[in-house]
Amino acid sequence: MRILVLSDSHGAIAPMEQAVERVIAGPEKKSRVISEKEKKLVSYHEAGHAVVSYFLPNADPLHKISIIPRGRAGGYTLLLPKEDRNYITKSQMLDEIVILLGGRMAEALVLKDVSTGAQNDLERATDTVRKMITRYGMSEELGPLTFGKRQDQVFLGRDISQERNYSEAIAYAIDKEARSIMDEAYNKAKDILTEHMDQLQKVAEFLFHNEKMSGEEFRAVMEGTYQPPEEKPQEEKPQSDSFVSDFDTEKH
Repeated sequence: MRILVLSDSHGAIAPMEQAVERVIAGPEKKSRVISEKEKKLVSYHEAGHAVVSYFLPNADPLHKISIIPRGRAGGYTLLLPKEDRNYITKSQMLDEIVILLGGRMAEALVLKDVSTGAQNDLERATDTVRKMITRYGMSEELGPLTFGKRQDQVFLGRDISQERNYSEAIAYAIDKEARSIMDEAYNKAKDILTEHMDQLQKVAEFLFHNEKMSGEEFRAVMEGTYQPPEEKPQEEKPQSDSFVSDFDTEKH
């Protein structure tokens, strides 16, 4: 199942969506209190995944974004395919890697720092790159070959292992190409977010204030057509949830 997970709709389908999200990403932890600094970091991180996906031709449509912690994740971006797939192309895998790196790149560009929040993204991106080279024969340098013999028989207390059946020179070539693919994807994410920084700021600000964002809301914000719902007059709240972009701060 190729679902890229990187909040609640109205109507009868909502309980089903909640159940699916619970299975994919774990239960929501609404009681967990996070600082405004961490909330801003997660907002930019998830916005980075989302904005990068919007400009990639082989990305699946964005379904939801949330900065409410679920399971072990501080937030998530959910992309769902339009149809069932039995296979995935090289182009789709390369775009998936760029999306996975989009969160870390957003942190680096806006906050001028990176966090441990990208650990799972980096693990998944690295795993995908290595599978492309060693298992799927998608290497430009090494050609349509597979490397490493998998041990499919699982014994008690042991995971599926892989026997190395190639030389040190091949191992070096695999590492070199894996680094090249990751660097190219990282730079592509940087180019997209640098060019579309205004949209990154708007998506992150929406998440900071609302915590969840549907696919429809995301696309409206990206297209500049989003109209916030009319709210009933309420008592003034303390200005604790003030979202000031780091780029705006630098201008003053």
